[in-house]
Amino acid sequence: MTLEDLFASIEARATADPETSWTAKLLAKGPEKCAEKFGEEAIEAIIEAVKDDKTQLTSEAADVLFHLLVMLKSRDVALSDVMDELARRQGQSGLSEKAARDP
Repeated sequence: MTLEDLFASIEARATADPETSWTAKLLAKGPEKCAEKFGEEAIEAIIEAVKDDKTQLTSEAADVLFHLLVMLKSRDVALSDVMDELARRQGQSGLSEKAARDP
């Protein structure tokens, strides 16, 4: 499964019954709740990375990616826009990119 496939699945489930779809239920709670859930999953991934538990980190990383895409959907940010931004940055030093941002 690609991120595009996962995002398409999230978009399809966005209009499902919140009683039968976790994605629809989360989106129905609004962007703030989606952001909160993404943050929780990110913290869980950090904990597993610090513990050096590769199996649990893999699982939590999948949760992070899923909830990141749900959060993007909640604010109508297309995955293609994020991918375009990554492409724009490709070939540029991370240090240069960060220095070029507005303070």
